[in-house]
Amino acid sequence: MKVKELCYRYGISTVGLVLIALGVGISIKSNLGIAPPSCPPTILNLRFETISVGTFTWMMHLLFILTQILIIGKRFKLKYLMQIPAAFVFGYMCDGAIWLFDSIHAPATSYPVQVLLSLAAVVITAVGIKLEVMGRSWILAGDMLTAILADESKKPFGTVKVLFDVALVAVTALMAWAFFGLLTGNGSTVVIREGTIILAILTGLCMRVTDPLLDKLFHPITSTFTPHDA
Repeated sequence: MKVKELCYRYGISTVGLVLIALGVGISIKSNLGIAPPSCPPTILNLRFETISVGTFTWMMHLLFILTQILIIGKRFKLKYLMQIPAAFVFGYMCDGAIWLFDSIHAPATSYPVQVLLSLAAVVITAVGIKLEVMGRSWILAGDMLTAILADESKKPFGTVKVLFDVALVAVTALMAWAFFGLLTGNGSTVVIREGTIILAILTGLCMRVTDPLLDKLFHPITSTFTPHDA
């Protein structure tokens, strides 16, 4: 693989991770609920405030990687270890995005603004996910674990993704109840609400529109990439 192609691939994927992290920051700022993959780190941060959301994010991703190893054992490929640096990069990108939006404005309180922020997070996350996948370099552990579970169970990826997200939200709700006596957050910051459903459902639907546009926009670059199996 040529250095130029490698730079393009990691550049595209890194932009994707930045956008996903920005989506996390915006969804937290909406105070209407956040995307399922970010629910556990956020509720843990609300309970243990000295540890950042980003730190809990990479810790969760490392747990996902360990789970993958336990499931597939010797079939765990060396290239899957790229999930480890991706976990740290993405975690601290999330911290950066949260810090950025915290410095701009307090959490939204107007319901129309909350909805608009959730919808903005949907679009930004959809574009970010596409770019992350398009670059074929960084690998996020949650996506890889979902793919492995789908392969092992012989179920469609989409079905397993929904079940995986539901499990993350359920675990978050249990932690919220144990920590704060609530199912949605700590009383001031909302982690689980209709925004969570908006992000879980509409992100995939949005990608049906944004994916073809991004494929066309980046085709002059991605068409020069080495085939995935090469």
